[in-house]
Amino acid sequence: MPDHKNAGAESHVPEPGLDENRQSLRTFRSFRETQRAQRVARGLLALFFVAMALYTVRGFLPSLIWGGIFAIASWPLYVRARTRWHAATHQLLLPAAFTLGIALIFLVPVTLFGLEAARDAEGVLHLLNNARQSGMPVPQWIDHLPLGAQTLRAWWESHLQDPDDFSALLGSLRIGQSVKMTQQVGSQLAHRGILFIFSILTLFFLLKDGDSVIRQCLVVSRRAFGKRGERIALQIIASIHGTVAGLVLVGMGEGVVMGVAYLIAGAPHAFLFGVVTAVAAMIPFCAVIAIGIVSTLLLVKGSAVIAIVIMLVGLAVIFLADHLVRPALIGGSTQLPFLWVLTGILGGAESWNLLGLFMGPAIMAVLHMLWRNWTRVRD
Repeated sequence: MPDHKNAGAESHVPEPGLDENRQSLRTFRSFRETQRAQRVARGLLALFFVAMALYTVRGFLPSLIWGGIFAIASWPLYVRARTRWHAATHQLLLPAAFTLGIALIFLVPVTLFGLEAARDAEGVLHLLNNARQSGMPVPQWIDHLPLGAQTLRAWWESHLQDPDDFSALLGSLRIGQSVKMTQQVGSQLAHRGILFIFSILTLFFLLKDGDSVIRQCLVVSRRAFGKRGERIALQIIASIHGTVAGLVLVGMGEGVVMGVAYLIAGAPHAFLFGVVTAVAAMIPFCAVIAIGIVSTLLLVKGSAVIAIVIMLVGLAVIFLADHLVRPALIGGSTQLPFLWVLTGILGGAESWNLLGLFMGPAIMAVLHMLWRNWTRVRD
């Protein structure tokens, strides 16, 4: 008879190699968990050092971003120049020449503006010294004002015509506090100058090592985001190119047109106000402030008709630039609607000052591209 007890015992004997498979599976799972933990740890460590690096250079981040914007805006022209002149042998000369040219675009108007302001300041100080001794007589242009001429004349005679009244008015302005404010402005100008130099240095090294930087950015983008990351980068670059053309070049064009108009109209300091108009025109609808100041000065001189003509010409130039030229340049390069362009420019300027003029449209361009991808109907 068969031994049923032995048969049952033999049926429960584990198969050969089963324990080894389970042990291998446990070892593999432990290895995977260790790898996952190491990846998380490496990611946290990388984020920590990135955060520490950003905190360390936080004061120079605007300069780095400005240098990147300058490099992106000038890169196509730089590549064409390098190809034409076979600049492989000029790895330092050509980037230095482009960097110097871009620096002069900013330094020349600022220098001329400073010289003009210093010259006017000297005249103002001379006028104040004379007014302390003999007062300020009522100017003739007050009688030519269309409104409020009598009221302004009475105030002038009671506060500025007498030397003692003029000195008392100057004393009420707290000259010491004004000097302190001037010192603060001087320190801010020195700080801005250092940041500008750092931006120019960033531009030089980005142009010099541009090919290597682009290649490394593409590798990082593809590893982190795939091909969609490259599309986002291209959208940002197109937005910056369009914004430079739409804001900077159009603003300079408005400044040139209005500067010529100021010169023909006989406005005081036509070149200076042309530069001011160009800078103000980089922000939509802000050029009207500079044009309004020039029109007021012409009105004060007694040229009411010319002042009205300058104001109308300025409004026409602003309307054409802000409603036709700028939307075509900025929105055409990124397929961005005008409302998105305007929101990006104004919102960026409010959030990041001048830097936001370029960051705002770039952010809105990426958001618009993502919106189109999310709302696209898929079969």
